[in-house]
Amino acid sequence: MILPAIKSGYAERAAVSFLFRWLPVLLFPSTGVQAAPLHLDFVHEINSKPLLIDSLRYENSRRESLSVTRLAWLATGFSVTLADGEQVDLPEAVAYVANQGTTISFSDLPAKQLRSITFHIGPDKETNHADPARHNANSPLNPNINALHWDWQGGYIFLAIEGHWRTPDQKLPDGYAYHFARDPNRTAITLPLDLDLRNESRVAIALDPLKLLDGLSFATDGTTTHSSEGDPVSDRLKANLASAFRIAGIRSGGVPQPKNSPSPIDLPANPKPFPIRLPRHIPLPALPSDNPIIEQRVTLGDKLFHEPKLSRNNTIACASCHQGDALADSRRFSPGVDGEHGTRHSMPLFNLAWKSRFFWDGRATSLREQSLQPIQDHLEMDESLENVVAKLRADPAYPPLFSAAFGSGTISPQSISLAIENFLLTRMSFESKLDQSLKGKATLTPQEKRGFELFFTETEPRLGKRGADCFHCHGGAHFTDHGFHNNGLAPTTDMGLEKTTGLASDRFKFSTPSLRNIAITAPYMHDGRFATLEEVIDHYDAAPVLSETLDPNLAKHRGGLGLSVDDKAALVAFLKIL
Repeated sequence: MILPAIKSGYAERAAVSFLFRWLPVLLFPSTGVQAAPLHLDFVHEINSKPLLIDSLRYENSRRESLSVTRLAWLATGFSVTLADGEQVDLPEAVAYVANQGTTISFSDLPAKQLRSITFHIGPDKETNHADPARHNANSPLNPNINALHWDWQGGYIFLAIEGHWRTPDQKLPDGYAYHFARDPNRTAITLPLDLDLRNESRVAIALDPLKLLDGLSFATDGTTTHSSEGDPVSDRLKANLASAFRIAGIRSGGVPQPKNSPSPIDLPANPKPFPIRLPRHIPLPALPSDNPIIEQRVTLGDKLFHEPKLSRNNTIACASCHQGDALADSRRFSPGVDGEHGTRHSMPLFNLAWKSRFFWDGRATSLREQSLQPIQDHLEMDESLENVVAKLRADPAYPPLFSAAFGSGTISPQSISLAIENFLLTRMSFESKLDQSLKGKATLTPQEKRGFELFFTETEPRLGKRGADCFHCHGGAHFTDHGFHNNGLAPTTDMGLEKTTGLASDRFKFSTPSLRNIAITAPYMHDGRFATLEEVIDHYDAAPVLSETLDPNLAKHRGGLGLSVDDKAALVAFLKIL
């Protein structure tokens, strides 16, 4: 159930107040005179050109056409070797590299000549098996940042490469998903680098996915790996890693300095921090620094969320479509002020502090932006922000509440959105039976345990493994990757994420909902087409509707999963304890 954070009884985690900011700090040993900063730009290239994500434009060594839709990995254990043979370790440095690449900087190296740089793919054994929720909100090792830690019982995925492939006689592609992991597979990469550290430099380090996949055939070697011991696919990936990296370029100069975190907006004279307590197994969220969570704003946001004056005819509020503990709607489509219905199901609203894009199509990038859109939508509340402000100013209950929540006391679209954002950030849900079992306060039944096992097991026919493979999109403590996927539903006129980005490669992709509270948030999918969990599981068990953008983790099982009746029942039992 949902618990207002201020009433939470968790003893494991200290209060997270509006005062904290989680800033990554890298501490490096100093040797002699300090050098100029060194910046490493990690990039993805194929044949010395930037990796393109949009289509099956590449060909592997086995003449299979392929695309790369996801290439993500963790680099740790950095060190540099100087011309005089001295090795300088940089143990705290970590880089999470996703499709778009990333930059990591070192500012305390000795002012000497550099001969090589070394880093490792994957974390060391201790980090790999430590609690992933211990990392601060902006750490590359925070699962909410890297989405490479799906299973509470396992470690990190060191490297994930996913995409589509096909042979010349196929019209629609299959999918592949190679996930490189396990402590013995941690691999050191050493690249020669002749560089004077007295000059500020940027070094581009490129990973070529075709070289990583060299010698592998999806048709004969299989389309999945989770790096089980002795798996020839993961062994091949490990053997290819060293040759897949190269120094792609060196240039002088630095990188743009990150912007300072924005200052709090219009705080009142005596803000009262709203305490948020989290259990140990939940990764920390990156809360907005310009809208600290304070009691005065949460109180105002709660009232505004339930205020029908936000609609044109004063008949519906946000809470009209987001009801109960999960702030969800049991109807397939919610009616607006004139009784008209949209084409998408109202999403549940909880644990939003960990999300960065909102709505099924990701069109809002903050809760404050999201909160104002339904007010203005003609099929929903159909009111202008100007009229909303006028109505609230005329209501004697509101000016004192705005004066308590904002230093200026201004009633404006901005203050309305900040208050609603504050309220929604406090709606958290971490008291399920599964959470209780992790604390030793509940015991799962054999059927629930079997469902847990199926949920977190990938089907790999060549290795004789069969599971439900749910965790790739619904893994981790939140049971979502907060991403967008085409999950193989029957064709629809709703383009999903493509409507937001304009990219054909995003067609039919929709936000991945959390599976927490799933038993009380029916109906399911972006259009509410499934009324029961059984229908949802039948959908994923059956062969998906193939398309160019079908998620690779579904496309790799184009014939379906083949779950038994007992397997399906176990999955339902497990989902009900979330």
